[in-house]
Amino acid sequence: MANIQLPDALLVQNYVEGDENALTILINRHQSKIFGFIYSKISDRDISNDIFQDTFIKVIKTLKSRAYNEEGKFLPWVMRIAHNLIIDHYRKNKKMPMFRETEEFSIFSIMSDDSLTIENQIIQDQVEIDLKKLIEELPADQKEVLVMRMYQDMSFKEISEITGVSINTALGRMRYALMNMRKIIDKHQIVLTN
Repeated sequence: MANIQLPDALLVQNYVEGDENALTILINRHQSKIFGFIYSKISDRDISNDIFQDTFIKVIKTLKSRAYNEEGKFLPWVMRIAHNLIIDHYRKNKKMPMFRETEEFSIFSIMSDDSLTIENQIIQDQVEIDLKKLIEELPADQKEVLVMRMYQDMSFKEISEITGVSINTALGRMRYALMNMRKIIDKHQIVLTN
């Protein structure tokens, strides 16, 4: 039980020294954030589970071979591995990610309001559909930063660590994403209401 309070770096060290339980604690500690990140990119529960498992297979291999040297940055390191596996998945399948709605997950669920009337709910649903279409038109690198920032509530520091780009590059991609969304709105002559 005392292990649960230990910092990631110490748990990693304990695992490398043979404490299998230390890895279980690390996985349990970070699984929702890592799986949520993967699922936000894949939108398919089975494939997301496969990539999640592949991520930790790679983590285990790296730790067992004592090649891990990201002292104190366990979560960003694991997220980078997951990010690379997601890219590999799309390269193999030669298709761009799509955000698909499922009953369990909606990337826009944070926008929902329990007090909406049926009429307002229909309008809200249409806004969500329109917004998804706008985001789909963005270049992949801009879409990625926008989703991580707006829907996963990540800091630009976290985004830069996960994507492997500088904070300035991440900020630039976010700025271009917002500029491009304005252009797309103008192109489609979409009227945004408050």
